[in-house]
Amino acid sequence: MSEIVKLRTRAEIDEEAAIWVWRMESAEKTASDQQAFDAWLRQDSRHRRALEELSQVWESLDGLAEAKRDERIATFTNAANAPVPRARHPWWYAAAAMLALAVIGAVWLHNDSEIQTLATAVGQQRNVTLADGSLIALNTNTIVETNLSRSERNIYLRKGEAHFQVAHDRSRPFLVRAGDAIVRAVGTQFEVRVRADQHVDVVVNEGRVEVQANTPSPAALVKSATRVRTTAATMVRGVNAGQQLSTSNANFLVVPVSPEQLSSELAWREGAIVFDGEPLSEAISEIERYTDARIVISDPAIAALRVGGRFRTDDVQGILQGLAAALPVTIRRASDGLVYVDRR
Repeated sequence: MSEIVKLRTRAEIDEEAAIWVWRMESAEKTASDQQAFDAWLRQDSRHRRALEELSQVWESLDGLAEAKRDERIATFTNAANAPVPRARHPWWYAAAAMLALAVIGAVWLHNDSEIQTLATAVGQQRNVTLADGSLIALNTNTIVETNLSRSERNIYLRKGEAHFQVAHDRSRPFLVRAGDAIVRAVGTQFEVRVRADQHVDVVVNEGRVEVQANTPSPAALVKSATRVRTTAATMVRGVNAGQQLSTSNANFLVVPVSPEQLSSELAWREGAIVFDGEPLSEAISEIERYTDARIVISDPAIAALRVGGRFRTDDVQGILQGLAAALPVTIRRASDGLVYVDRR
């Protein structure tokens, strides 16, 4: 079996990215600094991605703070065409360091509303208590924006996956706007995941929610969202505890989930990932959510092998070693940085 090379963690790469942002924006930057920066970008495809995600989160924060300051985030294109944030006040460097530790949180008050941005990096989770007492658990690579006003509580799940434990307050509806759906709750516990195609999965483990179709709007979060009103033309589905819904189904079909399935769905809150007979191809797609490494199944013949077991989300190397021990496969790290799953 090929040796598995330990991959650098996302936190290490984020820290390097933050340092490079600081160095490249320094007035004392030299030509040798530029050459070293370009070499760093070429060294690993994850370096560019880390810079891009730094910029994306900064732009999100900048949009939320627009009512409080006029500064705009711009980008410049270096020789390698990689977007890097332009000069900022010193506190932006502190923000970069915070992101290197994989947690960013910012709060502003605007028109009697509390507006907040929360984020996690790849492979990390975070728990946050909102001002109303509601709890949000963010899974890997997730961005959430919140706008708590006197009339309603709007949560914008921009990417990733989050679990919500909603504080009871009938006077202020709790609305999660994610992908192509709006999930409405009053006092309940449920999970929402945004897929790459903007379809949404909803799982309820306590209480009840209502899910309706939504056309995502690019309007800035600082503007008060219009209260959702159900019309005869709007499809609404109720989802109770022990049920799930996916908007990828044209009819928003609601299906039951067993206690065991529910436990597996929510295992990430305990830092675990559970497989129960899923094809290897699906398992690899799920594992990739918790690492910057690109994992490729080199032989289609092994893609349908069934995978079972409970693994730690912070130990992707251990997961791959477990797959190699349980299945007729080997793991190898190629010179291009990819991790291949080969047939043994």
